[in-house]
Amino acid sequence: MSTATESAGTTGQAQATGVYVYGIVPEDVETDPEAHGVGGESATVTVVRHGRIAALVTELDLDRPLGTPDDLLGHERLLDATAAVVPVLPARFGAVLADRKATVDELLAPHHDGFAAALRELEGKAEYIVRARYVEGAVLREVIESDPALEQLRAQIRDKPEEATRNERIALGEAINNALDARRQTDGRRVAQAIAPSTAGVIVRDAAGELDAANVAVLAETSRESELVQAVEDLVREWAGRVEIRLLGPLAPYDFVADLRPGA
Repeated sequence: MSTATESAGTTGQAQATGVYVYGIVPEDVETDPEAHGVGGESATVTVVRHGRIAALVTELDLDRPLGTPDDLLGHERLLDATAAVVPVLPARFGAVLADRKATVDELLAPHHDGFAAALRELEGKAEYIVRARYVEGAVLREVIESDPALEQLRAQIRDKPEEATRNERIALGEAINNALDARRQTDGRRVAQAIAPSTAGVIVRDAAGELDAANVAVLAETSRESELVQAVEDLVREWAGRVEIRLLGPLAPYDFVADLRPGA
């Protein structure tokens, strides 16, 4: 990563500064004076333009620690708000270049044509996330009632001391986890199938927790958001009492563009 520059501060001592890069946008983008990202309200978001593309940036005093939860939130909030109105190629969190010239020389100029083509592909689109989580009591009941062997095993250990049934309890837990994995795969495909007609791309992510039913990223036209919402609402009704579903977005297309690491 490029070395931050040294500039004279108000105290006369050298002060480390750098340009924090959020992502790449079309060159005609104008920033909102009220927009803020990493660094809070004191950090103005501006653009560095080159040809048909531009970088969304903030000039930072690097003497302050970079990498707090607020910084990450500011990074994502700025990118997601941008994605709601224009195509954006998100940069990895924490990407800093030396100055605005380095932003052109090391990032925009060498990759101009590729970035411009990717932005054209993303025109009018944003990422959305469909997250589904099992209702614990409902899915455990469903798993056990669907397999007589599990029902029998549970009956064998019911009301017996844990010490005396340790092996049986371990076996029951493993069997339930395996059954949940199988359901998770089926339910993930069901979510992808249900929302596919209203999307331009679907990625089924790995489950983050043992009760996750599905975690699906989709690339969709923002003008068709209502169709996506309707598809999710249909799933909510279909799985009422069994699975809780959330739709997040519009978001920057984190899952659908190459990992952008300025200065790497």
